[in-house]
Amino acid sequence: MRLRELRRDARLTARQLAEAQGWDPSKVSKIENGRQTPSEANLEAWAEACGRPELAAELIASLRTLETHYIQFRRKLRAGLAANQRAFGEMEAVASAIRNFENVFVSGLLQTPEYARYRLAESLDRSGARDDLDEAVAARMQRQQVLYRKGRKFHFVLTEAALRYRVCPPEVMAGQLDRLMTLSTLPNMRFGVIPFEVQYPIGPLHGFWIFDDQLVSVENFTAALRITQPGEVADYLQVFDRLAEIALYGSPARAIVTRALDHLAASMD
Repeated sequence: MRLRELRRDARLTARQLAEAQGWDPSKVSKIENGRQTPSEANLEAWAEACGRPELAAELIASLRTLETHYIQFRRKLRAGLAANQRAFGEMEAVASAIRNFENVFVSGLLQTPEYARYRLAESLDRSGARDDLDEAVAARMQRQQVLYRKGRKFHFVLTEAALRYRVCPPEVMAGQLDRLMTLSTLPNMRFGVIPFEVQYPIGPLHGFWIFDDQLVSVENFTAALRITQPGEVADYLQVFDRLAEIALYGSPARAIVTRALDHLAASMD
């Protein structure tokens, strides 16, 4: 999209740009529509032809980021789930401020060992990684030590749905909700819950982590994204702020957790 805008701002057609560089006429279209990955030399030529040679370095940096921040889980998890947990813990350990939005699950830093076991076992089944579940659960619990270190700030926002989804047995979820009640009172933590009845200003498409306004981590079924481009990080910060604005905190947030606990208890009777 950025390359197309750059060409249009220069008032060049795709054919004119291609002819100026001696490229096949279809090359510009393929690059702009994501069907062909440009080389660094292509990006330098593109910026030069559009009269913006100073943008070449930025375009190349974007290309390198795109090539490296999409990490396939199956390759990454060959070393086991525990290694992945420790790697994520390293990012948490060096960050002074962490924001996390979750729309389906309870945040990893807030999980009980029992809840964590179900979440990690699901990843194990899906990825076919080496079975080191006990070690992985221990590693996730070790990550939580960062919550008690001085000088760290945490801001968690969960949807009420994340407190209700049956992603583990009821008794495990009950223990998890009780744990949230305790952790929500930590002095260095903002714990917010978005209630069902609130209208969202933006769709909660997926969960994500933001580390020190510099790195965003997003995970899906098959891959992990590590986003470092300032513009994209800024977009995620804006999304987080808009979601955080509609969350409830303190006693009102704990009241929602209590509501989920009551609903769970009623279903277990």
